Amino acid sequence: MFGSLNKRIQDTLAERRRHRSRLVTKDGRCNIEYGNIKYSKHFAFLADFWTTFVEIRWRFVLFFFIFSFTMSWFIFGLLWYWIARSNGDLLWQNPDLDHVPCIDNVFGLTTAFLYSLETQTTIGYGGRALTHLCPGAVAVLIIQSLVGAIINCFMCGVILSKISLPKKRAKTITFSDMAVISPKKNSLCLSIRVANLRKTLMIGSQIYGKLLRTTNSSDGETIIMDQVNIEFVMDAGKDNLFFVCPLTLYHVIDKSSPFFEMAVDTLHKQEFELVVFLDGIAESTSSSCQVRTSFIPREIMWGYNFLPIISRSKEGKYRVDFSNFSKVVPVATAHCAYCFHNIKGHHHHSREGNVNQGFEVIDINDAVDATKM
Repeated sequence: MFGSLNKRIQDTLAERRRHRSRLVTKDGRCNIEYGNIKYSKHFAFLADFWTTFVEIRWRFVLFFFIFSFTMSWFIFGLLWYWIARSNGDLLWQNPDLDHVPCIDNVFGLTTAFLYSLETQTTIGYGGRALTHLCPGAVAVLIIQSLVGAIINCFMCGVILSKISLPKKRAKTITFSDMAVISPKKNSLCLSIRVANLRKTLMIGSQIYGKLLRTTNSSDGETIIMDQVNIEFVMDAGKDNLFFVCPLTLYHVIDKSSPFFEMAVDTLHKQEFELVVFLDGIAESTSSSCQVRTSFIPREIMWGYNFLPIISRSKEGKYRVDFSNFSKVVPVATAHCAYCFHNIKGHHHHSREGNVNQGFEVIDINDAVDATKM
């Protein structure tokens, strides 16, 4: 019992370490932090205040929304109170019966605040109104109306910009949880599946990858997060994709590929992170967005292929079955890329023991039945 509990704790800690070691999480967030930034550099964030406001969290946006309006009402309320006091309109000043106030029905700080709120929000209850006897009050009225319009425009722009951020569109584009390595058209390929959950297209989509790993240069320097380009192709090419249905991306493992030196029994012992990017323009909003995800060695399965998910109904309609999106079937695959290119038909490895428990594997007979139209 205690041994099982200890193993479970160790697995949980190992999972947390792997999660922290990712540069890019599965949902596309970058796991990086900046330190020792000079205080003078912080003014750059204030200079670019629009981007700062759009990027901050919603809780701070709501706080600034409430704070900006409340403080403007209060500050102008103090100005209206000062104008009423200067004119002798307040109750404690005991104005004469024939006294003509600057602002009707403003007798104290509370009524001055209410008049400020009604002025800036254009409520106009009719109980408090500005008279023509105080030119200074007319100037304050104009200034408050302009300030209120500026605050309204700015805060509405920030909220609309945050709502329409391209990363929200990226939430409806999903990658497969795992990548697979198997033969494809006489080549050994690393395959990844990607799907657009909306019917609106991503225009001008481009997909590429970066392999991140720690390497040692020839002069002994350790390069952390060294980046290697990973090219992905599809049957229809790699640019201007017709992203109307789920696509399978292929990276050909040839002699120029960093995966060429890996094998089925050494892949999961490697230390690297494969980051995949999809850039495109949303058809409905014309805003560009980028979708990211990453794969670490334990999320790459050697000797498996994705189960087909696109079929055609009797009525002639195309159907996408997302229940098979993360399912794979075992296929005969060479033990390593060198074996595949140099020893044809040999060294097909057994797939026993290379199954990730979090990824569903389908029997090959079930796969055949599932692809029948």
